[in-house]
Amino acid sequence: MSLEFFHAVDTGRARSNNEDSVAVDEANALAVLADGMGGYNAGEVASNMATSFIKTEFGRWLQEAGGRASDAEIRRAMDICVDNANRAIFNAANANPQYAGMGTTLVVAVFREGQLRLGHVGDSRAYRLREGQFVQITRDHSLLQEQIDAGLITPEQAVFSANKNLVTRAVGVEDTVLLETHLHEVLPGDIYLMCSDGLSDMLEDSTIARLLQAHDALPSVGQGLIAAANEAGGKDNIALVLVRVASSSAATSKPWWRFGR
Repeated sequence: MSLEFFHAVDTGRARSNNEDSVAVDEANALAVLADGMGGYNAGEVASNMATSFIKTEFGRWLQEAGGRASDAEIRRAMDICVDNANRAIFNAANANPQYAGMGTTLVVAVFREGQLRLGHVGDSRAYRLREGQFVQITRDHSLLQEQIDAGLITPEQAVFSANKNLVTRAVGVEDTVLLETHLHEVLPGDIYLMCSDGLSDMLEDSTIARLLQAHDALPSVGQGLIAAANEAGGKDNIALVLVRVASSSAATSKPWWRFGR
């Protein structure tokens, strides 16, 4: 399985600081994205702690495990690394008054031989584009999502809700955190998008899907998404990771034998 990565962070048009963070370890097919929250620079501290900690600790584990690790082992290692990151952020918040209450959303993805192990906390998202079909593959941990699930509001009404940014789960705000994980089949040609709500709140899914298919080069796709979010208002920081799955030459080409005549 051959993977192509692109990642970017943009401040947006309404804020002067950036509380979003991304980290990618291409050698270990690992991507991490976080959207911080908290006063002063606390959100920036929390998101950077999460992405750098998980990339370093989980990346080291993946490197040492090589291709021998089972999905169950990868899932357990992901849980442990996120738990350690959560405790580090929680302890920093309690030790420094200026960081009190800080936390962060999280999306972490590991690709392995036709599979994606995906974990997330909060309302940062992951999407998949496959053969023109665009779907969200994470489910927000948010008050808004709970209201939709309970039938109190419709998804259409949710667009205009005042509760859009109230998350029900975040990394670092308590001494433990529940990471939601899922396993997904990965196929050649898939494009995966991880993003903060600075992108998903600004653009409709149909617009994101169109822009994902507007260019062949991932950097052009990523910059196009960021530009569109800013043109729509850029009300928050924007972070994204793009991963495209390309079939290897060995998998796409059939063997041919020339027979003598």
